[in-house]
Amino acid sequence: MKISTRGRYAVRILLDIAMHQGRGYVAMKDIARRQQISKKYGDQIGMQLSQAGLLLAARGRQGGYRLIPNAGEVTVLQVLKIMEGSLAPVACLETSPNLCDRCSFCMTLSMWTGLNRVMTDYLGGITLQSLIDQAAPQPELEDMPVPD
Repeated sequence: MKISTRGRYAVRILLDIAMHQGRGYVAMKDIARRQQISKKYGDQIGMQLSQAGLLLAARGRQGGYRLIPNAGEVTVLQVLKIMEGSLAPVACLETSPNLCDRCSFCMTLSMWTGLNRVMTDYLGGITLQSLIDQAAPQPELEDMPVPD
């Protein structure tokens, strides 16, 4: 399984908002500059995260995004599920109960189930706040161009 750009950028955007929202709403143009992503793509991701209930969006001059829950309450697993859908390593684990015709005799099912459990436990144990707490100070990217 490979996490898409959308999923990776969503985590970065949320981290940026969590780190800067003490000043109020965080403008996507500022997030885009710091994270070196397109503002347009960032706004698409922001909209999806808003619809999922993680962000509050405000329009206008002082508008932007704010994290609704506390950064310690948002896990990477939660964010990736919003952006990617299922994170199951194989299709048969995407439904519960398992609807695969082979599941009763599949010799590899326990391996895939274990991998899924390890990924879920790992990503579910990482919050935005824990990433912020362990991160090295980031340089401000004020002079970096914003991609289109």
